[in-house]
Amino acid sequence: MNLLSRASFADTATPYPDARYVIFGVPFDSTTSFRAGTRSGPRAIREFSYNFESYIPAYRIDLADIPVADLGDIDVSTIPDLMVAEVEDTVREINKDGKVPVMLGGEHSITAAAARAMKPDCFIVCDAHLDLREEFRGTVHNHACTTREVYEDVTRDVIIIGGRSGTADQFAFAEENLTLFTADRIRKEGIELVLAELRRRTAGKRVYLSIDADAIDCCLTPGLGTPEPFGLTPEEVRSVIGLVADRAVAFDYTEVCPAYDHGQAAVVAGQLVREFIAAHWNSGKACQ
Repeated sequence: MNLLSRASFADTATPYPDARYVIFGVPFDSTTSFRAGTRSGPRAIREFSYNFESYIPAYRIDLADIPVADLGDIDVSTIPDLMVAEVEDTVREINKDGKVPVMLGGEHSITAAAARAMKPDCFIVCDAHLDLREEFRGTVHNHACTTREVYEDVTRDVIIIGGRSGTADQFAFAEENLTLFTADRIRKEGIELVLAELRRRTAGKRVYLSIDADAIDCCLTPGLGTPEPFGLTPEEVRSVIGLVADRAVAFDYTEVCPAYDHGQAAVVAGQLVREFIAAHWNSGKACQ
C-alpha cells in the first residue's frame, strides 16, 4: 500500500505487526455531488482525537492499552476505478494479516470497495441518503451508488438506518429489497426498535458497519458534504455502534467535511471511532 501521510490517531502507538486494529484514511472526494472537502476528513478526525482522555468510561478501558496501529492516509488515485482497486487491496491485506480494518473517509464511495474485500454476511449503514443509484455521473463508483454496489456485489442482507433522502424509485427499491429504518420512523418509534432488530438479525453473522456522518442531523454536525436536516442524534448512532461492534469485521466513518463547521462533525467521529474499537475489544472477540 502507498501511504500519503503518517499522521496518527491519538493513542495508537502499536506497530503494525502487533496491532489488532488498523486505522487508515482514504482522502478521496472525486465524485462529490454537492460540497467538496471530505478528502480532509481523515486529517480532521485524527486532529480532534487528541481532545479526549485515553480512558473510555463507557467500556472501562483505556485506548492506550488496546493494540491499535494507524497507517496514515493511503495515496489513492482521483480516478474512481483506480481508487476502488487501491482500497480493496489495502483492506484485503489488513484482513489477511488477521487485523480489523478501521477506515476513515473521504466520501462514502470508498465503502463499497472495503466491503467487497471483507465479504461480510450483513451490511449495516447509518446514512441520510439511500445511495441506491445504479450509476451516477458516469460511474458506479459514486458516493450516490454505495449501498446499491454493496447490494449487487457483496450481500443482499442490507440494513439502512437514518435514511431520509433519495428518489421515489430508490425508496421503492429499499422497501422491497432491503431493511430501511427511516429517521422519521426512528423519531416516532424510538431507536430501541432498531436495536432489537439488529440484535435479532445479526446474531452469528459477520457484519460490516459503515457510518456516513450525514446520518446525524446537520443542525448538530454541520461539517458534511451533503447535509440533511431531521436526522439522527450522535447518541442514536453511538447506540448502534455499541450493539453491533462485537460482530463487526470492519468499520468505517465517512463524509466528514471539516471546512463547514468548527469541528463538530470531526469530534463526534473521533469519539465514535474510539468507542467502536473499545466496544469490539471489550466483547472478547478481539482476544480469541
